[in-house]
Amino acid sequence: MIKVGIVGGTGYTGVELLRILADHPQADVRCITSRSEAGVRVADMYPNLRGHYELAFSEPDNRELAACDLVFFATPHGVAMEAVPELLAAGTRVVDLSADFRIRDLDVWARWYGMPHTSPEWAEKAVYGLPEVAREQVREARLVANPGCYPTAVQLGFLPLLENDLVDTSRLIADAKSGASGGGRQGKIPMLHGEVGESFKAYGASGHRHLPEIRQGLTDAAGSAVGVTFVPHLIPMVRGIEATLYAQLNNPSDFDRLQALFEERFRDEPFVDVMPFGSHPETRSVRGANLCRMALHRQEDSNMVIVSSVIDNLVKGAAGQAVQNMNIMFGLDERMGMASPALLP
Repeated sequence: MIKVGIVGGTGYTGVELLRILADHPQADVRCITSRSEAGVRVADMYPNLRGHYELAFSEPDNRELAACDLVFFATPHGVAMEAVPELLAAGTRVVDLSADFRIRDLDVWARWYGMPHTSPEWAEKAVYGLPEVAREQVREARLVANPGCYPTAVQLGFLPLLENDLVDTSRLIADAKSGASGGGRQGKIPMLHGEVGESFKAYGASGHRHLPEIRQGLTDAAGSAVGVTFVPHLIPMVRGIEATLYAQLNNPSDFDRLQALFEERFRDEPFVDVMPFGSHPETRSVRGANLCRMALHRQEDSNMVIVSSVIDNLVKGAAGQAVQNMNIMFGLDERMGMASPALLP
């Protein structure tokens, strides 16, 4: 059994980790921390977990966490980079669901997150954990930076186009939408139901923190610098992301082979589903599942490729992908603990 600790268990990604790990046959959650809710039973805060956990939230204790085989950090940015080095020195492996280790250029990281990075040595060693790209590196990693939700949907949809040098990499567009849970479990007025319901808006259009992460991943896939426009939107639902991606083909005649190219690229990926050409993936078709569904489109004789990519922002965009990375790190079947289909309706 893998002895698991979770730091920051009271947010949506924390409870999603608990939900997934409750049915994982090789995971034993030993501790879950929260400074604000220390002493509160997990099942009292999250009634869906009644009968699955007897744990109570506890104050973070690095000695207790260091006794675990792996620790998930489901914390705001700036927390993991302070605590992770001590755990790694003790031999504990870490999957960080925050943004602390995702961006390699720490000057860029500091500019977007408003603070200096305090663990540059581990930022350099961290593996960016998009399994469909870095599976072998994840297998040997001590520290995995779990990708963000928007970056997961965007990168997976663009990957086959960039890896095969098929599109103009200076003009990539990602028009993405997320449910309100992407903003976290906090009492923010703009996220109240009365503010979100019956409304739809863009945000971060002048620049969003996920932009440098997306740009980094797409640059890696293309092998050279890319120009990407990323605009996120808030829609009145709880969970789910849809990213509509646009790229201009260098050679319009390549369009006829794109469907086969996408199917071949993801044929052996257990958590990517390439739908038939012209399909419209729905967020409800991946709700609760660690799955990215995507489909290709073309309008008339345009040389613009359109890719629709959907994920559950809390699962493939956060906790599910983190458990997928844990499975890889410990030599388990990637699907372990996540074999159930999505929830519908």
